[in-house]
Amino acid sequence: MTEAAELPPVPEQAHEVFGERYADAVRYAELLAEAGVQRGLIGPREVPRLWERHLLNCAVLSEVVPEGVTVCDVGSGAGLPGIPLALVRDDLKITLLEPLLRRTNFLTEVVELLGLDHVTVVRGRAEEVMGQLPSVHVVTARAVAPLDRLATWGIPLLRPYGEMLALKGDTAEEELKAAGAALNKLGAVETSVLQVGEGIVDPLSTVVRVEVGESPGGVRFAAKRAKAARTGRARRRR
Repeated sequence: MTEAAELPPVPEQAHEVFGERYADAVRYAELLAEAGVQRGLIGPREVPRLWERHLLNCAVLSEVVPEGVTVCDVGSGAGLPGIPLALVRDDLKITLLEPLLRRTNFLTEVVELLGLDHVTVVRGRAEEVMGQLPSVHVVTARAVAPLDRLATWGIPLLRPYGEMLALKGDTAEEELKAAGAALNKLGAVETSVLQVGEGIVDPLSTVVRVEVGESPGGVRFAAKRAKAARTGRARRRR
């Protein structure tokens, strides 16, 4: 393993954040640094900052996720933010949605190894599974796509009055402003930019919250969702 891929010492904050799941979080970090790099899921240059930039940065998303809800992590990749969120919140029912086979294989291995019984891995694209998967209370995402494009994939997966929580960087405010018209068409009724992780991560993690009304995805997706649901029911009856 090259020097750039050496896993750094575990920060003290990890004990506070992951609690009883601390050992599992360490094992997940090791898997990312080893198999994750070998399989091309993360770059070796990311390994020295795995804890601050990735695991802790994602885990603090739990601060704004309601209790006992269903979550779909869109474009989960190597499991960020879905797996750190699952490690700190066993009250959630989480679906890791990812289209690439090599990534879903890795995710399935991690979920089984860490005993994350409240997590399900699904291979597919968001636009393909709409109507096949139950709608969720919360959609999460990180570094998947610009906000306007991400919203077209994530918002239609929501239940009425659900919310999308997207981890973003310094351009969060600009992205939100630029995506305003698209979000309105998709049924968004409230948007905000939140800072989470005080005392744990520096800089704080930035989250764009998009809350929807009674028609997630807007009128255009209502008919598509209904058609997909009818098709799914017909397939199950066969």
